[in-house]
Amino acid sequence: MHGDHVMGLPGLLQTMALMNRERKLDIYGPPEIRKFLKGISETVQFVLTFPVEIHEIETAGNVCIENQYSVRAIRSKHVITSYAYAYIEKPRPGTFYPEKAKAQNVPKGPLWSKLQQGIEIKLANGEVVKPEDVMGSSRQGRKIVYTGDTRPFKLLGKFAFGADVLIHDSTLGDELVKRAQEYGHSTVDQAAKTAKNAMVKKLVLSHISQRYKDMTKWVKQAQRIFENTVVAEDFMKIEVQLSE
Repeated sequence: MHGDHVMGLPGLLQTMALMNRERKLDIYGPPEIRKFLKGISETVQFVLTFPVEIHEIETAGNVCIENQYSVRAIRSKHVITSYAYAYIEKPRPGTFYPEKAKAQNVPKGPLWSKLQQGIEIKLANGEVVKPEDVMGSSRQGRKIVYTGDTRPFKLLGKFAFGADVLIHDSTLGDELVKRAQEYGHSTVDQAAKTAKNAMVKKLVLSHISQRYKDMTKWVKQAQRIFENTVVAEDFMKIEVQLSE
């Protein structure tokens, strides 16, 4: 996480506290994020209503592994240490076909549920039924990539390849490409080219400079390179469909 996006991490924590959050919050970020948050909390003097666990990322790779998804990180190209993140869902079981289960003499109930969970079962007659006997091929999970602040870099294309959504730094228009390079950011055109080369499904332009009050021009410019492009807005919600 990087503190200069939207309302910033401290503001996010304060908002969660005001909403009476109680569940623990895990925060992942580059080295020094613990010191940063400690300094902010002491300066602003806000009180959290929930526990916070901070994980400082030292190397690229999996930074969080859960039952249904993982989060990977790679070093981005900013003027300070920063990371890009990929939320990757694990493959989901294939479609369950009740008619195939009935043909295998599997009684409806708990045994159907086990097969749907990918667990082979043994019938009363001793016959073994495997999930693949009654289900289709596994289905790919969703993938969402967030670049954070960064210049374009080659590894990002591979990291974001095939993502359902790519949220990409697009701080400046292409007329200020040299300034973007100097300050460790990307232009709208560069974000669109990365999305196209990585064959993602949707591009979200983020971290837009406040100098731009109307993004219509830049969206149209990006869409000439990568059609499915939108601009991020505060509290925007995007539905990411599961693959069938």
